[in-house]
Amino acid sequence: MTATNRRRVLLAKPRGYCAGVDRAVVTVEKALEQYGAPIYVRKQIVHNTHVVRTLEERGAIFVEETDEVPEGAIVVFSAHGVSPMVHEEAERRQLKTIDATCPLVTKVHKEAKRFAKEDRDIILIGHTGHEEVEGTSGEAPEHIQVVESPDEVDKVNVRNPDNVSWLSQTTLSVDETNQTVDALRQKFPNLLDPPSDDICYATSNRQDAVKEMAPECDLVIVVGSDNSSNSVRLVEVALDGGASAAHLIDNASLMEEAWLEGVTTVGVTSGASVPDILVQDLLRQLAEHGFDTVQEIETAEERLTFSLPKELRKDLRAEEPAGS
Repeated sequence: MTATNRRRVLLAKPRGYCAGVDRAVVTVEKALEQYGAPIYVRKQIVHNTHVVRTLEERGAIFVEETDEVPEGAIVVFSAHGVSPMVHEEAERRQLKTIDATCPLVTKVHKEAKRFAKEDRDIILIGHTGHEEVEGTSGEAPEHIQVVESPDEVDKVNVRNPDNVSWLSQTTLSVDETNQTVDALRQKFPNLLDPPSDDICYATSNRQDAVKEMAPECDLVIVVGSDNSSNSVRLVEVALDGGASAAHLIDNASLMEEAWLEGVTTVGVTSGASVPDILVQDLLRQLAEHGFDTVQEIETAEERLTFSLPKELRKDLRAEEPAGS
């Protein structure tokens, strides 16, 4: 058998859009249809260059802060969530808000508020400066301190070592988060866990699929933008799982032919904010280089869906013809 005949692609499943991302993107699309352009969006609706550019072409205007939105206009809050201060500012500016925060992020916000009400010190495991971390921290800034890794645990100071709880950003590496929790528990033996796992089911599922295929892969290519936390984590998971090499690319045009030299098995996956059209583009490009055998590696079936934000549902219902 020639090397060409042995070339294959292992395609991770699940990959791409999760329920929260799908809901957020559809929210902006439906808002544009319902109210007309422009629709303002605070921050990137999801961390994907292609999605943002496509929505911009349809009339979405992305801003960094709400004070860039004209008074009285419509603004959509991204899937990553915002702090109470952002909601208050939007109200002061009389903006019509549509909150596309992922319900799984909202769950973490509620946990933060509950722990703060119990006057606990809260350790939030996550990346400083990430929008989700900023939004969660804003729920109880006087109670929350952010820790990025086990190495930072020694620096943590709390009022009462027996009254500490932890939460996490939803898009982290499961294994790395567990390492940080273990380090926290060594320092605070009575550390209180969140009532349920904070790391998003989709993040875990995508990491599990990569772990399954990585040992067989000479190369893993993750489709995703470099500001997408969960996409970056997939590269790390692939390397930790045994892949010889792994790269993150925004789209197929960024794949380098040199990566394929001496390679027989390429693993392909995509972050939770990536439309599958970008993966299909990559598969076509790989096929042109002889990787035309594709085997799907399925480790979980995802059926979860989220309804659109209540503010948008209300206006969409009002437009429905009577009796429909």
